[in-house]
Amino acid sequence: MTYHKPLSIKTLNTTLLVIIFLINCQISSAQQAGKTDAIYSGLPWYDPNGAVISSHGANIIKEKNLFYFFGEAHTDTSNTFVGFNCYSSKDLYNWKFEQIALPVQSGGKLGPNRVGERPKVMKNPKSREFIMYMHVDTPGYKDQFVGYAVSKNITGPYQFKGALLFKEKPIKKWDMGTFQDDDGKGYLLTHGGVIHQLSDDYKSIVAETNKQITSGFESPTLFRKGNVYYFIGSHLTSWEKNDNYYYTSKSLSGPWISRGLIAPKDQLTWNSQTTFVLKIAGSKDTTYLFMGDRWSYPRQRSAATYVWQPIKFNGDSISLPKYLDAWTIDTKTGVANEKTIDFQTIANDSKQIQYQGNWEKSVIETIPVTRSSSDRASCSFTFKGIQIGLQTVVLPDNGYARIILADQKGTVLINNLVDMYAKTPASRLVFLSPVLRKAEYKLTVSVAGERPNWFDKKKINYGSTANNITISKLIIKE
Repeated sequence: MTYHKPLSIKTLNTTLLVIIFLINCQISSAQQAGKTDAIYSGLPWYDPNGAVISSHGANIIKEKNLFYFFGEAHTDTSNTFVGFNCYSSKDLYNWKFEQIALPVQSGGKLGPNRVGERPKVMKNPKSREFIMYMHVDTPGYKDQFVGYAVSKNITGPYQFKGALLFKEKPIKKWDMGTFQDDDGKGYLLTHGGVIHQLSDDYKSIVAETNKQITSGFESPTLFRKGNVYYFIGSHLTSWEKNDNYYYTSKSLSGPWISRGLIAPKDQLTWNSQTTFVLKIAGSKDTTYLFMGDRWSYPRQRSAATYVWQPIKFNGDSISLPKYLDAWTIDTKTGVANEKTIDFQTIANDSKQIQYQGNWEKSVIETIPVTRSSSDRASCSFTFKGIQIGLQTVVLPDNGYARIILADQKGTVLINNLVDMYAKTPASRLVFLSPVLRKAEYKLTVSVAGERPNWFDKKKINYGSTANNITISKLIIKE
């Protein structure tokens, strides 16, 4: 999603890359690799080493027996480019950090103090090279174009080649995506619904397949089922979520028919913005995975999460009719199922939860909750088990909660922010730890004293109106 007033920072250098690498490689001795058992939307995800997965504006491609997840790395201090990450997985649940697929360059258009967004990777069927596309820009979004990079290895490192050209000129757009059709032809998508056909080597553009459909239409996402093409996009609301909508056509050149919203009205696409749709074809069924970003400016590394949901089909209509906190996908059979989270529940008013500071009890959306906005307010809970989660009511005046999970010796295993803000109130699971070794642990939740809040170049304010955090219940697995 385009943001028009990012924070300025000092020039990035090799030291920053080292820091990002070390963060990705930090080790948590209490966590077990490969233990996530489902796709959980709207939560911080952790790799087997305990690092928060940072991969937004992303896509996924499958190579041999692995899925590869490419996306934007982020910090909590700036929106400038710090690299594109690559993760791999066998099951779409447990993601191993491979490497920074495309790092900050020593200079030039993707050098220090530049912007790089929405990386998309496709494998060229003829050359067998992997081609990465991205939006390149300045922090003020005044030098936008679509760039590309190449690699013989799927994980990289990718070599940045500069602007993708059409008639010897760059494509001066920001939000972009890609689509690879069944015949192997590749296409570049840009905001407004423009579709460009790529050359046979995927390194230039040879034709404008479809002209602009409408104004806006950010985060263009295209996929095909049978003989129908589906084109999903979002409205222009900066980092704020909105009701994404879609078009269908039986030809990439149109005509494109407006089909309305992809999720129920005012649910803001379950508080996400589309980035990619992954087709998972199996022996029994084919599931189409909607990949959305739940942005959380300015704390994008710690608090931005992912909303992945199975798309439902009714004829040639699509929808995300129900938000699934958790669901499973068998990548061999292609069958998707909702997962019941059958943990023990600890109510917010339980005496087992130790509250400190100023807290107030209330009922919101018929749900009993405990709330606070005091900078010194915290609560803690000691338990013996293998997993713990936090349920809240997301609200327009909620901010960031600080989550700290420590073992019996006091060693901190998890320390990051959780975003409790949403424009539309809803009961949501916002934190779930990785599976731990069975032992005694202590979870502490405190008011961070911050909130997702920003304004664009038109001085329109977005985001939360206060720093509240809201506790409805804890869930634990013994």
